[in-house]
Amino acid sequence: MENFPVISLEKLNGDERKATMEKIKDACENWGFFEVVNHGIPHDLMDTVERLTKDHYRKCMEQRFKELVASKGLEAVQTEVKDMDWESTFFLRHLPVSNISEVPDLTDEYRKLMKEFGLKLEKLAEELLDLLCENLGLEKGYLKKAFYGSRGPTFGTKVANYPPCPKPELIKGLRAHTDAGGIILLFQDDKVGGLQLLKDGKWVDVPPMRHSIVVNLGDQLEVITNGKYKSVEHRVIAQTDGTRMSIASFYNPGNDAVIYPAPAVVEKESETKNQVYPKFVFEDYMKLYAALKFHAKEPRFEAMKASSNVNLHPIATA
Repeated sequence: MENFPVISLEKLNGDERKATMEKIKDACENWGFFEVVNHGIPHDLMDTVERLTKDHYRKCMEQRFKELVASKGLEAVQTEVKDMDWESTFFLRHLPVSNISEVPDLTDEYRKLMKEFGLKLEKLAEELLDLLCENLGLEKGYLKKAFYGSRGPTFGTKVANYPPCPKPELIKGLRAHTDAGGIILLFQDDKVGGLQLLKDGKWVDVPPMRHSIVVNLGDQLEVITNGKYKSVEHRVIAQTDGTRMSIASFYNPGNDAVIYPAPAVVEKESETKNQVYPKFVFEDYMKLYAALKFHAKEPRFEAMKASSNVNLHPIATA
């Protein structure tokens, strides 16, 4: 199988811009995932985020996770566990309103750092969305506007640790799913792997790389591009050694944003493709996704199609 796409964003500034845009286009159309390096987020900031995240897990979460495992008897399981994941997590919200000051157990240094890191990731997400617009023939800013709703996009971070697991063949770190939202930026452990995506019916490892950001596309970008770009099933395999750190930031539509295929993309493809994805309010999709996250995405789109006979008007973005 061909190599997982790794793209240097600094090459967008010179003679290699065209080739780099082509690589991004190919990754979006054929992988749904790619890894970016030279992305502009300072390496020393990333190193500090990693150090404080791992410290926080050891001090505040590791013991709780061990107690949970013991209470559920997970170390002695003999059959596959299908209703939970081998992960320890907490969530931060950045947009539209931050909750970082309210999340318990975080040091002041860690709160300040995650706020700064969140701002850098938000900027990178918007830059990447504009690169996607360029490749799709959409005006600059189209995707951000599509996500806007009445209060702007939502942006949040899931901080996860995947501790060593005695039976990784029976318990997934994270079960297979596609992401519901827009564009996802992941800062993952560069030593302990485990993230895999499904490509051409085979599970492929997403390589751990120091100071890289893994990018993947969510269900909403599949809808807006009318299937030209696909969200891709992925999972985390638990490991027997080492705790894997994962910091995934989700740049998603606002709850009341109306999501539908971009007319320019539909027109361009109308000769070759009749299928048009549904039109719906993002919050309605999320309610369905909450119940069906670990199921195939196609029935979710069908359900939205069935309920989208309601006349939805795009919400003003001014």
